[in-house]
Amino acid sequence: MDTYTLARVVHVVAVVVWIGGVSMVTTVLIPMLRKTRTKEDAVATFEQIEKRFSVQARITILLVGLSGFYMMYYLDAWPRYLEARYWWIHAMTLVWLLFTVMLFILEPFVLHKVFKRKAKENPDKVFSFMQRMHWVLLLLSFITIIGTVAGCHGWFFF
Repeated sequence: MDTYTLARVVHVVAVVVWIGGVSMVTTVLIPMLRKTRTKEDAVATFEQIEKRFSVQARITILLVGLSGFYMMYYLDAWPRYLEARYWWIHAMTLVWLLFTVMLFILEPFVLHKVFKRKAKENPDKVFSFMQRMHWVLLLLSFITIIGTVAGCHGWFFF
């Protein structure tokens, strides 16, 4: 197996684990917590799960970034950023950047504190907002995955 193939395997597996986790949080965890009897339990449960999942998410995001950068370097594919038909490369970069900023900067330094404070005031509102934001990120991720798979197989949509 050459280094490019290894990078692609790492990239795809890491994306599956990362976005699969986002999907589970969006479609299962947050809706379940919103139906929990006591909102204090919901907040505590979310924080426990998020603490464990954020480690996994950070590792997979790093693997996605490193493998993606390596593949772009290996193929010398940087000019693709200048072509509209490779919009999915821009989308991959944007989604990766959004999640990277969220998990490495905003979540540990801003969002965790805001979540704790706002959850005490109105946990229903906080979980509703979180679920909407997760849906936006998940839909962006799915559109990116669809465009990437199609684009990698020569279907550029235009």
